[in-house]
Parts: sequence; structure tokens; C-alpha cells
Amino acid sequence: MSAAAENPSAGATATRAATVTASLVEERVRARVITDDPLYRAIPVALRFVPDEPLAVRIVFPADLSPEGTDNEWVFPRALLEAGLQAPTGTGDVRVWPCGRVQAVVEFHSPEGVAVVQFDIAALRRFLRRTYAPAPAATR
Repeated sequence: MSAAAENPSAGATATRAATVTASLVEERVRARVITDDPLYRAIPVALRFVPDEPLAVRIVFPADLSPEGTDNEWVFPRALLEAGLQAPTGTGDVRVWPCGRVQAVVEFHSPEGVAVVQFDIAALRRFLRRTYAPAPAATR
């Protein structure tokens, strides 16, 4: 799988609002965009997992960050995100590595440039755990 996005401007810190349905696992987090500026920019990000694509995860950045006004969605292997929480790894346009004990960095490469985004590891682990949880039983 390769990453796909129009304009990967983003960043990360955990603030959670989670949704689970039979077809989707979604975790809303805050991310920090890392730049040369000593101040960081926090933005909302959606972490998504669609059971129909069990090997992939998605990171979705809000439309207001895109010149086209559309969400920027990156799709890449779930195993890459998992491995990157332990040691530096990358494939295609996405690289992931731990940054200290409580944060992880995800780097997105596109023709428009590079976006470096920092997440709280706890939020990423919580999301990954939920991608392996069985779907809730339907209520009758």
C-alpha cells in the first residue's frame, strides 16, 4: 500500500473522541505539526480503520488544511504504524518513529513537500488496540 494525499499538512497530540461501528473504527486525536518555528500548531486528526481493509490504517487531516478544501487521507499498512512505535521504520511516502517515551512522529512525503506530525503514543496504541477488537454485536 502506498500513501495517498493531496496536501499533507498536519500535526499530533491525543485528545480522544472515539466511534465504533460495525464497519469503522475511528479515533479523533490532536496532532502537532512540527516546523522550524518553536511554537507548534495543534490540529484535529482522525485515525480510521475499515474492517474491509484489515491490513491498512488511515490518517485523515481536516479539509481546512487543504488548498482544495478536501480532507487529506493517507492510507498505509497498519503494521508500519505498529512497528514505528518501537523503532524507526518507513515505506513509500510514510515514515514512523518513536520520539522519547510518550510521543511518536509520522512523516508524510508528497510532491508538494513533507509534513512532520507528532502524536501521543498512547493515542496511537489505543487506536491500534481497537482495530483488533471484535466488532460490537448488533442490537436487536
